[in-house]
Amino acid sequence: MGFRCGIVGLPNVGKSTLFNALTETQAAQAANYPFCTIEPNVGNVGVPDPRLDKLAEIAGSQKIIPTQLGFVDIAGLVRGASKGEGLGNQFLGNIREVDAIVHVLRCFENDDIQHVDNKVDPVSDAETVETELMLADLESLEKRVPAAQKKASQGDKEAKLIASVLGQALDLLREGKPARLTQPKDEEEARVFQQAQLLTAKPVLYVCNVEEESAANGNAFSARVFEKAKAEGAEAVIVSAAIEAELVGMDAEERMVFLEEMGLHETGLARVIRSGYELLHLITFFTVGPKEARAWTVHKGAKAPEAAGEIHSDMQRGFIRAETIAYDDYVALGGEAGAKEAGKLRQEGKEYVIADGDVLHFKFNV
Repeated sequence: MGFRCGIVGLPNVGKSTLFNALTETQAAQAANYPFCTIEPNVGNVGVPDPRLDKLAEIAGSQKIIPTQLGFVDIAGLVRGASKGEGLGNQFLGNIREVDAIVHVLRCFENDDIQHVDNKVDPVSDAETVETELMLADLESLEKRVPAAQKKASQGDKEAKLIASVLGQALDLLREGKPARLTQPKDEEEARVFQQAQLLTAKPVLYVCNVEEESAANGNAFSARVFEKAKAEGAEAVIVSAAIEAELVGMDAEERMVFLEEMGLHETGLARVIRSGYELLHLITFFTVGPKEARAWTVHKGAKAPEAAGEIHSDMQRGFIRAETIAYDDYVALGGEAGAKEAGKLRQEGKEYVIADGDVLHFKFNV
């Protein structure tokens, strides 16, 4: 299961610099002019999780394999993107393909870096991008909803469902609100809503790109973004893309020293990755053995067979049971043998809901 976060924002806010640091490559050409990024760059990054290192240490695992999250560097949007301005149709199409939006906002002054509006106003920038996404969704639904209503009037049950769910989203958009405020009543409505792939239905994480001096506590610009996020029930994090770019070439010890000098406890990228993971309502389970300790990703609420399917489809198809140890028990009791002896290794069936941190071994037969 691949999850991807699309990095969006106006030109010259630090999207490509952030992407380069995230993936520790120079895959995205960072340049000081609009539309530097034409084709979206895609990179997968490991999700920081100290639990995995601890499990590997206890089990003596030869390899450590973190779970991953994909990031897509999408070119800068401008006003009129919903009408095709600035190659807008292509960019909006790229956003449609991601699971969540990481919205990078410029929260720093620098006369050497051009801003498309010649002013630094991250809240206004956010609203510019949001407006283009809403206009694109509005145009789409104003065609789809009447068509569904027409079919529904002829007795088509699926069309009736579509007209109802997307009609709610259309009403919200006409009020200037994002489609994600739509509230499906059941799984069928949720399915229809998800299949619509509306741009403003995607969860959003605001990334406040600040100057180095503000990396620890933010600044007046980022404070306004946090207020906006709180009002929307969204998330926001502070990052200095300039600092993250400096960290790329350092080893682990050098990074620790540098971060301490900057008054930071962890990289901004770790916060972005972790927040993106939480934004998608994902949890981690582990498989641990002498060869490797590995982290895997499932949605919150996933049952044991679905988790088994993340490892191999045969495991899901022939699922028998899951041998389960809670992370805290595994660590406290020194591994699988200690957990088993203490009666903390459980046999769970098909209806078991995976808990974050579960250490699992699947039994299956195909």
